[in-house]
Amino acid sequence: MPDGASIQMVLTTVGSQADAQRLGRQMVENRLASCAQIQGIESIYDWDGAVRHEPEWRLLFKTTPGRSAALVTELRRQHPYRLPAIVALPARATAEFAQWVAQNCASSRQAS
Repeated sequence: MPDGASIQMVLTTVGSQADAQRLGRQMVENRLASCAQIQGIESIYDWDGAVRHEPEWRLLFKTTPGRSAALVTELRRQHPYRLPAIVALPARATAEFAQWVAQNCASSRQAS
């Protein structure tokens, strides 16, 4: 993407839609993320010596490189799991979209 700009995508999973909605809303309201997308998924994983197959909810947060660490810290603080999977990935976005992400992660609200 020649005119692209850097953003961060942060992923986590939770066990209920209510937890996903709560975390998504809090991170956006606190301006740690510009957007939180919520999706129902199935997860197969090994936990405590047993392979489990359970429904989960995936959250995908869009944030800036400068707000990513604070977002991860807050997710760890509020996450309902004992060992949450939280993954931050660098991404390139169109310049216009990256600007929107930055505006919505700024410390004060600005019109989009």
